[in-house]
Amino acid sequence: PFFVNRGGLPVDEPTWERMWRHVGRIHPEGDRVAQRIRGAADLPKIPIPSVPVFQPSTPIPERLEAVQRYIRELQYNHTGTQFFEIKKSRPLTGLMDLAKEMTKEALPIKCLEAVILGIYLTNNMTTLDRFPISFKTYFSGNYFRHIVLGVNFGGRYGALGISRREELMYKAPVFRTLSELIFDFEEAYRRCWHTLKKVKLGHCVSHDPHSVEQIEWKRSVLDLDKLTREDFRKELERHARDMRLKIGKGTGPPSPTKDRKKDVSSPQRGQASPHRRNSRGDRRPSGEKKPADSKAMPDLNGYQIRV
Repeated sequence: PFFVNRGGLPVDEPTWERMWRHVGRIHPEGDRVAQRIRGAADLPKIPIPSVPVFQPSTPIPERLEAVQRYIRELQYNHTGTQFFEIKKSRPLTGLMDLAKEMTKEALPIKCLEAVILGIYLTNNMTTLDRFPISFKTYFSGNYFRHIVLGVNFGGRYGALGISRREELMYKAPVFRTLSELIFDFEEAYRRCWHTLKKVKLGHCVSHDPHSVEQIEWKRSVLDLDKLTREDFRKELERHARDMRLKIGKGTGPPSPTKDRKKDVSSPQRGQASPHRRNSRGDRRPSGEKKPADSKAMPDLNGYQIRV
């Protein structure tokens, strides 16, 4: 047996069983309420949010707004039961399969699921950089954690996500620096009486949905109790600079130095080649004489192997 979601698609029974058990625990007549809902045949159909589809000419900011509207239409999951199990150690391709499942089932989600969904829905925006931003806050004797998907388009920063609080999710890409974006989140937390304790920043996520790489969730971990305000800002800008450098290295041509080291049989590396004379592999210990001609090379190589 199986249940169906609001889109009429089958859902594994254990997921819904967990939800009904939760209702039974927190509601005075939870079991009877669950049975009454299960047996009802005249429940109204809940509209299913449509996955946004874009024209090639649609500007990136408008696409981001449409993605955020879709995430918001799924609604925040207040049930206390997480419908989708997300393991951060999974490769990107597995997480994208899970995101596709989210769009089919159209169930309420939480912040981590919104980040995965945001990556999935922006994969075709190759000029957009995406990276996870995690927050740890303190309020009334307890610590709270939240995560959003940071974005960078045209040198401007913003964020996608979902939260119980409107000001802790979507940020349009209008912030000139990463520090301005994080400070805006910090101020939003302050208005909610939360004190920001830690910020974890990941590196840019690949746009290849079939990549077997893992998302780097916490490249930089910034503890605000150990950093001055100025040091905090500098660390944020350092992370932003590191991301730009990584993107530049990933999109640029391969290093010719690395190619020369790998291609040991290249005919262009004659004995008189300056690259060969200066290469690290041809450095000799002090006092070792260079062979008189190339015929002696096989014996020398054999000697080196035996040693």
